[in-house]
Amino acid sequence: MTATFETQRAALADVVAIPVTPFAEDGTVDPATYRALLRRLLDGGITTLTPGGNTGEFYALDPAERRLVTELTVEEAGERADILVGVGHDVPTAVASARHARDLGASMVMVHQPVHPYVSQGGWVDYHRAIAEAVPELGVVPYIRNAQLTGARLADLADTCPNVVGVKYAVPDASKFAAFARDAGLDRFVWIAGLAEPYAPSYFSAGATGFTSGLVNVAPAVSRNMIEALRSGDYPAAMKVWEQIRRFEELRAANGSANNVTVVKEALASLGLCRREVRPPSKPLPESERAEVAAIAAGWSI
Repeated sequence: MTATFETQRAALADVVAIPVTPFAEDGTVDPATYRALLRRLLDGGITTLTPGGNTGEFYALDPAERRLVTELTVEEAGERADILVGVGHDVPTAVASARHARDLGASMVMVHQPVHPYVSQGGWVDYHRAIAEAVPELGVVPYIRNAQLTGARLADLADTCPNVVGVKYAVPDASKFAAFARDAGLDRFVWIAGLAEPYAPSYFSAGATGFTSGLVNVAPAVSRNMIEALRSGDYPAAMKVWEQIRRFEELRAANGSANNVTVVKEALASLGLCRREVRPPSKPLPESERAEVAAIAAGWSI
């Protein structure tokens, strides 16, 4: 592995925060609130930020809005954080987004899982190769949700694209993750538990060294407690954090993760940090379910 990407690799072996995208009353992106939420993450010790992640409602933002949140993140973070920009859609769009991120000074891109209904394994490699080869200066992180993809295919990609340095693995199967990572090359990539804190202990036991988080928007200290416990190999302490966040994450995961972003924004709204609105196909929580989320957020002594 070339030393060029050591900084990026270190940044991925951490809490990889996925900021929400707050909306103003008129439904547009709210830059001032977004900046305030970023500062809260940075002040909470978060040093890796992913604008344009799923918790940021990537697929509900138009191209100009995706560029805007990237620009705001790079500007607000400055030297305080490494930026991993979410890119995706068709290849030309993903390449344009990756080049935009590069030109702003971001050091990495995360390639969202292809949303095409027909994804061959060879086509998956071709899709990611086209993006990675367009920005050889950037670290590239595939976001893997496809349980059929084999580790050998990821190895094939990295053989031709040495800038593929990390993997956000989001298949909900710790045994499959352990096998996939070893088939691809356990030490070849930085492995990120892409299903956040609930899966972090089991995925760390199999070789992950970082995890993504949407919960971190609400309680940065809770996510930091999890990563510190896992780094030290203190699994009982990590599971104490797991117990602390369990109900919050169950609410997010219910009904096929229908309220994944909704619950995070509801918690932030209960703390007076942003509006609760999400864009279709997500939907705000009904009044009857808001109190439980608020109680959980309040109980974290933020």
